[in-house]
Amino acid sequence: MAKERLYIYDTTLRDGQQTQGVQFSTAEKAQIAATLDGLGVDYVEGGWPGANPTDSEFFETKPQMKATFAAFGMTKRAGMSAENDDVLAAVINADTPAVCLVGKTHDFHVTTALGITLEENIENISRSVAYLVTQGREALFDAEHFFDGYKANPGYAVEAVMAAYDAGARWVVLCDTNGGTLPNEIGEITRAVIAAGIPGDRLGIHTHNDTENAVAGSLAGIDAGARQVQGTLNGLGERCGNANLTTLIPTLLLKEPYASAFEIGVEVQALSGLTQASRLLDDILNRVPMRQAPYVGASAFAHKAGLHASAILKDPSTYEHIEPGVVGNARVIPMSNQAGQSNLRRRLSEAGLSVEKGNPALGRILDVIKAREAVGYSYDTAQASFELLARGELGLHATYFEVERYRVISERRRNARGHLVVESEAVVTVQLPSGDKTTSYFKNEHSDEMSDDGPVNALWQALKHDLGPYQQLIGDVRLVDFKVRITNGGTEAVTRVIIDFEDDDGHRWATVGVSANIVDASFEALLEALNWKLMRDGAARAV
Repeated sequence: MAKERLYIYDTTLRDGQQTQGVQFSTAEKAQIAATLDGLGVDYVEGGWPGANPTDSEFFETKPQMKATFAAFGMTKRAGMSAENDDVLAAVINADTPAVCLVGKTHDFHVTTALGITLEENIENISRSVAYLVTQGREALFDAEHFFDGYKANPGYAVEAVMAAYDAGARWVVLCDTNGGTLPNEIGEITRAVIAAGIPGDRLGIHTHNDTENAVAGSLAGIDAGARQVQGTLNGLGERCGNANLTTLIPTLLLKEPYASAFEIGVEVQALSGLTQASRLLDDILNRVPMRQAPYVGASAFAHKAGLHASAILKDPSTYEHIEPGVVGNARVIPMSNQAGQSNLRRRLSEAGLSVEKGNPALGRILDVIKAREAVGYSYDTAQASFELLARGELGLHATYFEVERYRVISERRRNARGHLVVESEAVVTVQLPSGDKTTSYFKNEHSDEMSDDGPVNALWQALKHDLGPYQQLIGDVRLVDFKVRITNGGTEAVTRVIIDFEDDDGHRWATVGVSANIVDASFEALLEALNWKLMRDGAARAV
């Protein structure tokens, strides 16, 4: 049986930009658009021309892509023609192949928010869509608040979307704008719209995640007959976000009945770039990726319990619903006090260490991990620290240098101009394999600001300033994330610090430090990061 065509419409650059704290530059929009096009989505909505300088500049540059480029705007205002509405003109003048116009379909919003009659609103929809068609554009109509409007006044909601359809809209998109409609309602109402006269291959579905049902609601709309689905990368969007395309796309390609029933623009081979696309967006936004994200999260294929890891060693399908590599992700066997020897041997194997079953060192490693986690350490995510610990128990630990002492000072004062400034400085003394000692000094200086890169940065810069024969190996190491957790409260508080690192080759690793002193915990993690980097890159051991 031939598959039906299902179209993916991405609105990351417009609706995703409604996320609190998110504002893309023109260059970032171009980078995201290229990534989406590489995946194979059918439509990329670039934003609202004329709404802000960034969107206007982006449409002026017109990125070249296989996907259909769409501009977003609103229907004409009451009391003027479509040809003379300057807001509508800005969208038309963007000269995109497709234009998506938003219009009201909930009678309450028409009379209260717009302050016009229900008949005037129908006319605005009809004339605006018809004008797009006369201009040779593929017309889409986003039926704002449609599901709430249908529940309040089904006759008027259907009349509004029929006006867009009759005027020539290629797609009429049913929007759950407030995100409160549950999947079963979305399915029932979508079927009712099809029964009223709009065929499914002209209907789209646009959901929000306010009840954490955006993906489920989208699938319900597809099940009911809608053949376009809208969403965003990583579920970006206003309030709780939009339907997450990094979840929807692999579900449609890999899960039944969708895999057998539908063809989408994204090919299975392209899924191998999905995790990278997701993390690229987080990098652009300078935020930490959600570890528990389906398909693309760092923990999506992590197996902590010993029983699980043992089964995974025999057949990964026992605890994995897909092969991680299909979506560009990887299997992780983290170490923790719940780990058994199956986890341990698998993790050691991934680190290039082959240890036979029954080796006494395995029991020692597990005992050390459990003892250290009891006082605050965590090796779930700090895989580099785990590897150093394991190598120590296996007699494979390498000592590259010794830190004799460090000192760090932070000072808040007024400068000569009377302005408050904060400065941190650090001194680190290191003994090298040759027996020579180096003392490095670093100071964060901000001459006229009450800002500071902090004591940990000062220590980091001083520590890696002069490591003699190892300097060339550690010059490209940089911190990319810093996480602090207080594991006990009150006067016995213990601080756990986990730091993520990266180098120019794209390798990433994490280390952990624990101390009652946050700076000392951080310094332990910094030391382990450099030791792991030197070990991995094959530095000569100290004698």
